[in-house]
Amino acid sequence: MDLTSKYFNGIDWRYIDHSSGLEPMQSFAFDDTFSESVGNGASSNVVRTWIHQHTVILGIHDSRLPFLHEGIRYLTDVRGYNAIVRNSGGLGVVLDQGILNISLIFKGKNEVTIDEAFTVMYLLIAKMFEDEDVEIETHEIEQSYCPGKFDLSINGKKFAGISQRRVRGGIAVQVYLCVEGDGSERASMMKDFYAHALNGAATKFKYPDIDPQCMASLETLLGREITVQDVMFQLLYALKDLGSRLNMEPITDEEYTRYDGYFDKMIERNAKINQKMN
Repeated sequence: MDLTSKYFNGIDWRYIDHSSGLEPMQSFAFDDTFSESVGNGASSNVVRTWIHQHTVILGIHDSRLPFLHEGIRYLTDVRGYNAIVRNSGGLGVVLDQGILNISLIFKGKNEVTIDEAFTVMYLLIAKMFEDEDVEIETHEIEQSYCPGKFDLSINGKKFAGISQRRVRGGIAVQVYLCVEGDGSERASMMKDFYAHALNGAATKFKYPDIDPQCMASLETLLGREITVQDVMFQLLYALKDLGSRLNMEPITDEEYTRYDGYFDKMIERNAKINQKMN
């Protein structure tokens, strides 16, 4: 069975629109909540859209930067960005109103490889932009922020990065799509963040040596005006074209109870980082 048939054709997807009104820590708690719901069979697959104001989402490795407090101080005082540490792997990424995040949450454990889970997201993104005269490539853009094997790029310029997290039999694959604005300017900010947070210190872990020119927004790469709202519609159209059945079942009381627990864990994780900075 090909992956399109396995994950989309004739498959139920529950659409959750969180494009406004949430704080970033809430988003990661909700993805864990829905992963558990999907994993235990209480929910069909979930597709979730989320957008957040000026925030840098740091990965676990970032939390170990030798001068993290200096890097965060630069983000907040100079750039006006908040910073939180997420519960999935990878390194720091930028979120703002021009960036659309999509989570695909489906059932799976060890029988679903990491590459297969990433490929499911790639297939959907490729479908969303199939009418554009561009080729979306998947390979690591080493000098981007949060570089990874499944970076999405056009003509060598990265516009999206994919991460995944596995919780209680559910897999959450998350992508950020740099849609509007200046992708290279966001990369420049992250380059400066690492300069402050490393401050010339040697580390065992190799943090990215960012070249801002290797990142761009879809608006720039496609050479036309495109909004986050446009891409949200393209997402829903692509799911339908792939044969998916969409529903908008509400969040249940049980899920809200479970969410409270995951949200508390996010708060605890970030409180530890804040303690290190004081």
